[in-house]
Amino acid sequence: MVKFSKLRTAWSQLKQEISLTESSPSTYSDSLAYPQITDSPARAAIPKVNNLRKIKIKAGSKGSFSGFFDGINGYSATKIKVPKVTPVTISGWAILANEGRPADKVIITYGENNSLVAVAPVNLERSDVAEAFSNPAYKNCGWSITLNPFTFPAGKVELKAWAYNAARKEATQLNSTLTDEVLPEVITVVADNEEAYSKWLSKNFPREADLEKMAQTVAIFGYKPALSVIMPVFNPPEHFLREAIESVLNQVYPYWELCIADDASTQPDVRSVLEEYISKDARVKVVFRTENGHISRASNSALELATGEFVTLLDHDDLLTPDALYEVALLLNRHPDADMIYSDEDKVDEHDQFREPFFKPDWCPDSFLSRNYTCHLGTYRRSLVAAIGGFRAGYEGSQDYDLVLRLTEKTEKIFHIPKILYHWRIHSQSAANDVQAKPYAYIAAEKALSDALCRRGENGRVSGVPEILGHYNIRYKIEYYQLVSIIIPTKDLGETLDQCLESIFTKSIYPNYEVVVIDNGSTEEYTAQVINKWNTKEPNRFKCYQFDVPFNFSKINNYAVSQTKGEYLLFLNNDIEVISSDWIDAMVEQAQRSSIGAVGALLLYPDDTIQHAGIVLGIGGVASHSHKHLPSKLAGYAGQVISINNYSAITAACLMCRREVYDRVQGFEEELAVAYNDVDFCLKLVQQGYRNIYLPHVVLYHHESKSRGSEDTPEKQARLAKEAEYMQKKWNKILKNDSCYNPHLTKKGDDYSIDI
Repeated sequence: MVKFSKLRTAWSQLKQEISLTESSPSTYSDSLAYPQITDSPARAAIPKVNNLRKIKIKAGSKGSFSGFFDGINGYSATKIKVPKVTPVTISGWAILANEGRPADKVIITYGENNSLVAVAPVNLERSDVAEAFSNPAYKNCGWSITLNPFTFPAGKVELKAWAYNAARKEATQLNSTLTDEVLPEVITVVADNEEAYSKWLSKNFPREADLEKMAQTVAIFGYKPALSVIMPVFNPPEHFLREAIESVLNQVYPYWELCIADDASTQPDVRSVLEEYISKDARVKVVFRTENGHISRASNSALELATGEFVTLLDHDDLLTPDALYEVALLLNRHPDADMIYSDEDKVDEHDQFREPFFKPDWCPDSFLSRNYTCHLGTYRRSLVAAIGGFRAGYEGSQDYDLVLRLTEKTEKIFHIPKILYHWRIHSQSAANDVQAKPYAYIAAEKALSDALCRRGENGRVSGVPEILGHYNIRYKIEYYQLVSIIIPTKDLGETLDQCLESIFTKSIYPNYEVVVIDNGSTEEYTAQVINKWNTKEPNRFKCYQFDVPFNFSKINNYAVSQTKGEYLLFLNNDIEVISSDWIDAMVEQAQRSSIGAVGALLLYPDDTIQHAGIVLGIGGVASHSHKHLPSKLAGYAGQVISINNYSAITAACLMCRREVYDRVQGFEEELAVAYNDVDFCLKLVQQGYRNIYLPHVVLYHHESKSRGSEDTPEKQARLAKEAEYMQKKWNKILKNDSCYNPHLTKKGDDYSIDI
């Protein structure tokens, strides 16, 4: 091992800063991080301590097994380019191999002198490590921590991670796969490419002539609803406050009132600015609270001023587009029964440049349980807001999330305007700039979600998604462990089938399942041996039936269902390989819910790139898998890959549903022998009022098309074209407008890029 030279800061000072003692808890001191949120990575800022001393620091080597620094934000990178204003999440695993247990902590440093950055607890599940080393003690050796890189020195900064042994006061450097790789500037699949969004804005942002035409259209509206803009205010920078108010005054639609509640601001200019606007426009109403009550109480004070039929929420430093309230009123003329309306949004930076647009899906209830994606611009029927009691104190930072969770339990009249109508301000104190700006918001969000589950009578546990703050995962209690029938069509390729069956029977922990293989004309001797092997090994759980007809995926699966007994049907390709042990459990958790139709999984190619993370309609004429071929650790567009989400369809390579759901839509369409039968099946479920759902925590390998190959012959291509034509005729409208996608995102690819 290479020993480092003496470092500068005394160990006692370091110990006080980071509490690196055996008896110390795994939570952080305030000097290092914000309060930890359950099941989320810690969020750490760089402390004042510059260097470490009196820790025996060892460099990692190829022969050492202290763990791995997996990378930054899912990339195999150890360097970042500074300045960088968005947080980065680093992660990996760390063990003390000589003692056969996880490391006590992981120390993060940068630079030649190993300047201290942060300390991460070692407590995340890494079953893969435990299995690789055949040591169950390593199960919780994972670590993850989110950092604020804007305090790093400018340039390329290399991070290092060290496995720390508290008893020995010794830290050993973790290995990394690509130590020379620099984290890309765009680390998630998001539509924030400046050039692309600039082009989009030039085509779609309303011009002066457009605004004039809108103003003329207002005059002929048959319905002119009064809209009350609710703005709680507390010590905003003066110029931001002025710009926010001016964005309301500049609205094309004139039938509004701005209801402001000043929450006892201590900056004197706030009152003078508000009084100025009171005198400037009679539609501006202000109440000056005598004591600070925080945002929920302040918002309720603003609500008390409102007289409009609908209320629209605006933060004191954000901006409405000039057509925002016009678009809301236009939708209300088309849908006067609407109770909730939301739009797309982007961010505005310190240079007044618009960036990072968020093009949203229509209302997707399960996606909303994963994060507050509707957010800005939000408009709600005032009587309904009043009926549920307005904003609740104790949910500050996520008070709007809590409000909408309660409101959507009272109505299904929810509408989406697929236009950018709101600019979320990026500045040093805003959550738009730094997810750590309001750490209490994530605690409040988990509380709001837990409350919602209780109100809805659903027994579930809420936890934060470690990869990205503000995203949440709900795991539901399985009420009854009813029989799951796993259906696997196959033909030859005995090794592939054996791998699939081996992974199911050796890794699955669900206590009540059967595997039904449908042999569609196998001729290879080894395949027969594999089937006989599993008949012998699993006589009670394994069955195989011969069904020797020309290949027709739909017909084979429909026949298979008739041979099963399970309450739950799990359709599985023979080239699937199980990775995690609770995959069936996780799917049953969702399939048992009466609102859910099909349940799907995250499927990976053997090289760990994405094969399936939900299906988007309209791509390629019919449908395609989202985020295909992208790295599996990528968060995806707005966290789409790592979040539980509703999709219009999911692949039948791994699809679970209740038997009653399958029967209600009469199974798979047998006219679709090979392609799109799963899409058709899922759309029939949607047509019946069910929601299809994708689960990122159910991860399997898919060795795609091993059994039947590619569409590489004229005959196959003709059949594919015929099946595509069938889908386009039957589902033409929905294929053009996927409610779980957005019309401003491309249909030319799978990457959620902007359609320009």
